[in-house]
Amino acid sequence: MPTRVNPKLVTELERYGAEDVQKCYHCGNCSAVCVHSDALYSFPRKSMRLLQMGLERRILTSLDPWLCYYCGQCSTQCPRGAEPGATMMSLRRWLTGRYDFTGISRLFYRSWKAELLAIVLLGLATAAGFLAWGFAHGDFAAYDGPNAFLSSSDIHIFDWAMAAVLTALLLINTIRMWWFTLGSDKQLRVPLRTYLRKLLLLPTHFFSQRRYALCEKKRPWVIHLALMLSYMTMMVLVMGFVRLLQSGPEIEWAVHGFGYAASFGLLVGIAWFVRARIKQAEPHVQHSHESDWIFLVLLLLVTATGVTQHILHRAGEPLAANVTYVVHLSLVVPMLVLEVPFSKWSHMAYRPLAMYLSEVRREAIARREAAAPAKANLVPRAA
Repeated sequence: MPTRVNPKLVTELERYGAEDVQKCYHCGNCSAVCVHSDALYSFPRKSMRLLQMGLERRILTSLDPWLCYYCGQCSTQCPRGAEPGATMMSLRRWLTGRYDFTGISRLFYRSWKAELLAIVLLGLATAAGFLAWGFAHGDFAAYDGPNAFLSSSDIHIFDWAMAAVLTALLLINTIRMWWFTLGSDKQLRVPLRTYLRKLLLLPTHFFSQRRYALCEKKRPWVIHLALMLSYMTMMVLVMGFVRLLQSGPEIEWAVHGFGYAASFGLLVGIAWFVRARIKQAEPHVQHSHESDWIFLVLLLLVTATGVTQHILHRAGEPLAANVTYVVHLSLVVPMLVLEVPFSKWSHMAYRPLAMYLSEVRREAIARREAAAPAKANLVPRAA
């Protein structure tokens, strides 16, 4: 089958945040200093070369960009200033757009104005919808109880309906990722037992990000992990315990204690990343994409309004709490509907899956190579 070349691939990737790809002359310093690069997954050098050659299909089938945590060592060691770390980050954005069957990710990553407009419009529609529902079914001066403006039971149903939609979108996109990287590879048929044997790697990498801990600097790993776990804790609380979260004004410490810890983790993590991106003291934050800032600002607003409405409710200000709650929900819905399946938060699904699939592929290749000599011995020799 002929290999198709896209000569405009480097230019296209610049819209996703790629930096100076053409400066790379393949000295190999970047791969040499990367603790995650090995004989099978040799990056960033291999990815840079594929980009320069315009081998779009080869990049689409590659897991290498997801195995990079962008510690920045490769960019620091590059003698040409080709910024391989930033290129790997841009490749993750590009791949996210290719996995997404709707095309929304590609639109957002190539146009921050489109992403911001979608957030604003969805936020306004959400606010209008909740206000209409609240005035029709409750009292604007009641935060909880039978006459609550937005009752916890209604919010609970809405949360689960939205979760079902998000799960379906992510599931389709992750299946597409599997198909592009392993499923469509006719030369490497992976048996089901290999997938099952490696399955534990999915939750392991999701909850620990242990490969990130191997990078030279540990603080970014700790902050990143804390931010992700704080977000997941809040998601579990909202999805499963919204009635207790919204009850009060007494504090249910068995639930709210986790909420306070998660809120603290979110605020500290956001503050750290905002400060780091403003100062640009580290190589991994010197080239921020517009989507990085939109994500951080939106997450900050979601966290701040959530904390504020909780404080107002506990302080006995139900009217102000309801106003803030509507604002909070008008930010939460765009965060979940747009950022989780189509933007930054989708990495929480793609990266652990890539870690899992990379080890599945490694074992499948090893088994194939081990079987090759045995098959060669079965070939009849000429007399």
